[in-house]
Amino acid sequence: MTSDLVPSDYAATLSELKQHVHAARFQAQRKANTELLMLWWRIGRTILDRQVQEAWGTGVLKRLANDLRSEFPSMKGFSVANLRYMRRFTTAWPEENAIRQRPVGELPWGHIIELLDKLDDQEQRDWYAAKDVAHGWSRPVLAHQITTRLHEREAAAPTNFTSALERPDSELAQQITRDPYALDFLAIDSDAAERELEERLVDRIVDTLHELGPGFAFVGRQVHFDVDGDDFFVDLLFFHIEQLRYVVIELKTTKFEPRDAGQLGFYVTLVDDKLRNRSKHEPTVGILLVAGKNDAVVRYALASTTQPVAVSRYELAEDAQAALPDEATIARAFGEELARGTDVEDDSEG
Repeated sequence: MTSDLVPSDYAATLSELKQHVHAARFQAQRKANTELLMLWWRIGRTILDRQVQEAWGTGVLKRLANDLRSEFPSMKGFSVANLRYMRRFTTAWPEENAIRQRPVGELPWGHIIELLDKLDDQEQRDWYAAKDVAHGWSRPVLAHQITTRLHEREAAAPTNFTSALERPDSELAQQITRDPYALDFLAIDSDAAERELEERLVDRIVDTLHELGPGFAFVGRQVHFDVDGDDFFVDLLFFHIEQLRYVVIELKTTKFEPRDAGQLGFYVTLVDDKLRNRSKHEPTVGILLVAGKNDAVVRYALASTTQPVAVSRYELAEDAQAALPDEATIARAFGEELARGTDVEDDSEG
């Protein structure tokens, strides 16, 4: 029967309807989260007002928590600890109407708890809330960025971008740098064998990618270039999808030396000449990650290099620093995991 035939436009219609459903579910979840935050805010405001007016103590909070749990047994969040967080939430963001209009109103409650626990400065809380919303961090990533003081490290690497690139491109390129890069989460044991070190590095590669920052797409490891019969290999090559530029990353387990800037500049020139589409892509930049650096030496070295490069230090735990394998091992382990796991998604708590 003709009524059983699938119309030619069925697949396209189904795809369109799926998009509508996903969009509606997202909006519903977002609205539900905001309404829950407003409920927590109003409870926190009530507790705060009563404590000021009537000197409510811990005993009253315990009774309130028990009574609320009894009245709403299927609803989570009425512990004494959470009631205290609600009070702190209200104190940190005292204007009710502003909650819906600020990034904090889009965050899960667990993320707000991280902001309250780890930060005392309100401007910093708002800064991290905005970054969290913009980049869709998980709660562990947010906690890591706060602990490692991203607001001080972001765009902080010494570079020669202002002289090597035109404005405003130099300012944009600066934004993708950090100094230092906090790799302490690698937790490498100083007694580990080289193979074990590689495995530990690979196990935490997703965290390493988070630390590089948003927008980095992996292109290749030990990318080969043939220059009139001579072979050269770039440690790690990325493409920044927001800025439409290649980013060369070289690793050094030693303290920065001036020749390192020249080597990185050479690789940047190769990538810019061989891979960059000049009608579509912004100029290639390079980032050198080193175990240590003298900033004065870095400035002199960058001043003598015409290619746009940055120099950043990476930080590890003391035992990890002592046990870190050479840069070839790092690059190999880093690249192998990226090559086989670029589709890995962080399933940490949201």
